[in-house]
This record gives sequence, C-alpha cells and structure tokens, in this order.
Amino acid sequence: MKNPYEIVKCRRVTEKSRVLENLQSATSNASISRCKTPKAVFEVDLKANKAQIKRAVEQIYAEKNVKVVSVNTISIPPKWRKVRGHEGKTARLKKAVVSFRPGDVIDEKA
Repeated sequence: MKNPYEIVKCRRVTEKSRVLENLQSATSNASISRCKTPKAVFEVDLKANKAQIKRAVEQIYAEKNVKVVSVNTISIPPKWRKVRGHEGKTARLKKAVVSFRPGDVIDEKA
C-alpha cells in the first residue's frame, strides 16, 4: 500500500480551482446555487485511480473528519513549448477534482 502523500502530491491553487472552491457559496444564478458540495483540486500520481485518490485524501485530512463524495480526474499530456529559442516539453500531470460532503472544510480561510 502506498503512502497517501505519494498518491496526492500537492494542492493545485489556480484561478480556476478557486472558482470551483467558491461555487458552494455562490448565489449569482439558479444553476450555480445548486452546487452545495465543496470541491478541491489536487495534483496526483499518474498511475493512481479514483479509489486510491479518495482513500488518500480521506487519510490526509482525517483530523478534519472529511468524507469524499466523488473524484473526477483529468490527465494532461505534455505540450511542446519554446523558451528563448530552445524547444522542450512541459511535464505530464494528472489532476483530481475532489468533492466533499456539504459542510466539510479542509482549510480555514483567514
């Protein structure tokens, strides 16, 4: 059995991930206000499946007593980029959008 920190590498904090996290408190229109489950985006191991990701997130945040409702994964292939005349590829990665029970919080906002 793998260490949960080998499966879930880090938390992805981008503008889009912050929009997903703030959907539960949004009330701008009817379709957005139906989203009551808090979500978080994580960068995960390329070979990890949804069940392993669910178990790892629940183990990492065990002291907060969170329950994962669903996991959606996105595999991002490497892309060719040119930087200062040199070609190279970006890293291949896998993201997981994890939905929690309504009312669960994994980080306190200051």
